[in-house]
Amino acid sequence: MGKSRGARRRQDAEAVVEGVDGGLAELIPDRDRPRAWTLLIDGAPQSHVDLDDPTRLSFEYQRRLGHVIDLAAPPAAPLHVVHLGGGALTLARYVAATRPRSTQQVVERDAALVQLVRRELPLDPGARIRVRSTDARAGLAKVPDGWADLVVSDVFSGARTPAHLTSTEFLDEVRRALRPGGVYTANLADGPPLAHLRGQIATAAARFGELALVADAAVLRGKRFGNAVLVACDLPLPVADLTRRAASDPHPARVEHGRALRDFTGGAGAVTDEAAVASPAPPPSVFR
Repeated sequence: MGKSRGARRRQDAEAVVEGVDGGLAELIPDRDRPRAWTLLIDGAPQSHVDLDDPTRLSFEYQRRLGHVIDLAAPPAAPLHVVHLGGGALTLARYVAATRPRSTQQVVERDAALVQLVRRELPLDPGARIRVRSTDARAGLAKVPDGWADLVVSDVFSGARTPAHLTSTEFLDEVRRALRPGGVYTANLADGPPLAHLRGQIATAAARFGELALVADAAVLRGKRFGNAVLVACDLPLPVADLTRRAASDPHPARVEHGRALRDFTGGAGAVTDEAAVASPAPPPSVFR
């Protein structure tokens, strides 16, 4: 299907459909909430935004990332946050709503997508959110040393995380941008035999002293393809609070950490730039 810069409205719905750099973007209205939308790229769900309530996180993985944001500092305390991958800017809106006066940098390579989202789903004028349209790693390199309290990585190209965002060298850039004791969190996707996920945990363990992984139990057992949220820091993580929050979600998740998480890697080694590959593509059944 060819790309078109001009938006068009579907006659049978109020969806917005527009070609962007990464494929065909669709903003589908939520019939239960008057100003809520789901963003799809080439049919794959990317983000859900409720303009009336930006604290409402509908996607499972976004709720889990939201828990990490909530626990990264005392309630309402402002943060310096770097978002690698923007989508519909759901998590940046969440931080702005729950932590007023936060300063955020969003790195989203797809400039046409950014324009679409800004036009159709405008940001609160008071939000301190700067969006840079460039490659995630290149944008991260421009963040000043020690600037970020939190780095959130949620980058997918064609439903796969690019290889250059999976390596120890990439995490070296993350560590450089983080203040001492800052938190890194990433949305990872994998399915059986979980080789990618195990490698990513081993890679993070090579650069951070403390790790936790939040995921559906079926994903951790290698029963199905799905998302897992990795959390990394050099200081102890709030594992008990994270576990309680994940367990109470509409779709409960498990939190693995410590020895159990090290054992989960199964002896996988850290990934370097030279050996890095993109995350596996999800099976077609995931989006049905």
